[in-house]
Amino acid sequence: MEEEYFDIVDDNDRVIGKDTRTNVHFKNLKHRAVHILLQNQKEEIFLQKRSPLKDINPNCWDSSCSGHVLSEEDYDRAAYRELVEELGLEYLERPLIKLFKLPADTQTGNEFIWVYLGFSNGPFNLNPLEIAEGRFYPPSWINLKLAAEPQSFSNAFIVIWNFFRSKKFPCY
Repeated sequence: MEEEYFDIVDDNDRVIGKDTRTNVHFKNLKHRAVHILLQNQKEEIFLQKRSPLKDINPNCWDSSCSGHVLSEEDYDRAAYRELVEELGLEYLERPLIKLFKLPADTQTGNEFIWVYLGFSNGPFNLNPLEIAEGRFYPPSWINLKLAAEPQSFSNAFIVIWNFFRSKKFPCY
């Protein structure tokens, strides 16, 4: 399998170089990622449980879909690519909404993260190399689970969810 290349970015998210995924993570360099929260008509959020094969946060609950921005790719293109790769979702009734951008720091794994909101009721075709399981949950369940078992969620998701639930964002 060919290794992916990521853009290395500075503190202002400007590209200053590129390197392999392995080196970027090993050297703890700043890079880019996207996370997508998918909401259904009941205003539930689809969560995925990351595959046990993942090197970061295996078996942890995470955003509906997430992934790195590849070298020379922009955030928007990465978001739509990840929907197809992870969920087999090639069509959305409405375009993704860019919600907010998180800074690259220790909580986000040194990733600048753009968070998107999308609307879909599924069904999804989960990529088993990426996702162990997934389903829609009401925000109240996510809040309770996060309070009781924060270790069962990815580090980035905790930051994303805490910011997301503190704001009023559009609903389906």
